[in-house]
Amino acid sequence: MAVHPAINYAIPSAKQKYVPSSGVYPKGFLVSGTHVGVKPNNKSFPDLALLYSEKPCSASAVFTKNKFQAAPVTVSREVLQSRKGEGIRAVVVNSGCANAVTGKGGLLDASNMARTVDECFGSSAPSSTLVMSTGVIGQRLPISKILDGIPNAFAALESSHKSWLRTARAICTTDTFPKLLSMSFSLPSSPQITYTLAGMTKGAGMIHPNMATLLGILCTDAAVPVSVLQPLLTHAVDRSFNSISIDGDTSTNDTLALLANGAAGGLPIESFFSNDGRAMREVLTSFTQKLAQLVVRDGEGATKFVRVRVTNSPFYEDAKNIASTIARSPLVKTALYGKDANWGRILCAVGYTQGLKEGTIIPEKTSVSFVPVDGSEVLKLLSKGEPEAVDEAWAAKILEAEDLEIRIDLGGGALGDGKEEASYWFCDFSHEYVTINGDYRT
Repeated sequence: MAVHPAINYAIPSAKQKYVPSSGVYPKGFLVSGTHVGVKPNNKSFPDLALLYSEKPCSASAVFTKNKFQAAPVTVSREVLQSRKGEGIRAVVVNSGCANAVTGKGGLLDASNMARTVDECFGSSAPSSTLVMSTGVIGQRLPISKILDGIPNAFAALESSHKSWLRTARAICTTDTFPKLLSMSFSLPSSPQITYTLAGMTKGAGMIHPNMATLLGILCTDAAVPVSVLQPLLTHAVDRSFNSISIDGDTSTNDTLALLANGAAGGLPIESFFSNDGRAMREVLTSFTQKLAQLVVRDGEGATKFVRVRVTNSPFYEDAKNIASTIARSPLVKTALYGKDANWGRILCAVGYTQGLKEGTIIPEKTSVSFVPVDGSEVLKLLSKGEPEAVDEAWAAKILEAEDLEIRIDLGGGALGDGKEEASYWFCDFSHEYVTINGDYRT
């Protein structure tokens, strides 16, 4: 463990490489991460995050599909609906308490958080602030602490890398490192303009799609109307945050918001299918995949980062469904932790995947391989339904590495012409995962 100087936070040595030392951030966005002490035992770490745009934003979000939706999910959805995704100015987030399954009082608390932020910059009703919370379910927020702390958080807003990093730290719970990325990009219609995209996310447990990670905020200074923003976000999330799994559990609080303020100038993106729309789609999808993968790398107790890639499927949806089934199999995850090349568990998960179309899986066409990420020789385990003589020594060496790709080739399905593929990213199950979640509320 080493204390990161920018955030005064001890980060495992193996995870230090995932924390950026610098960044490029969108024009017109300011952030702060401050301490209010949501949990009584938190005496110093930031636990209140605030993101503010100097210009009104278009905004879209995806939310959990868990039936027990937390109060901030309900409030944020209502804010977006009442404003039709226009004129959004801020996002406020607390960690340490989820404000989930807290009844009418919890809804009032979330609404008051939004209202208090609105008052800081003189916004009138309807609210222009989105609200997120993360932490223990079933407990009320210490709302006075939070409401009293919001003006201080607003006063602390900055655009520096250090401030962005503190803000990313403020949304963490069991995370071992803050998850923050940023990048520059250009669009075909305005090649002379440099746009930027930044994102932060949190999550280390209770991670499985619909939506996927617990919380995430993305913002860009490109001009993207709501009519284009929502399909862009949906497309990207389906291939990133909805393609990761740590433990198969879907949180009550999952929220990922995307804000665009147009502060960099240039023409608005006309449509999802325009040249600018296609370019933005590629940028956003690649970016969200990298951000989502940081969640998997920080999976509670995880020792492995695994990509399962299903290729040559007749249907994309079936490829993704198979990949998801493998990713959430406890037997696959424990075998990987034990460095056991037990490919029978992988094949079993392929075979019991529910809801596949007829002809997607033909056993005598199916192949399974371990693919080392260093480019060394692929380990074939099953080739067109026939088991290979596995070199156990080579298998053990591959499984010593932190990163691994499991490749499932469906051989094109019944007709042999399937070329669709999908990927999922997941981690193993370890003894440490049980320890962390057995002690979560203590």
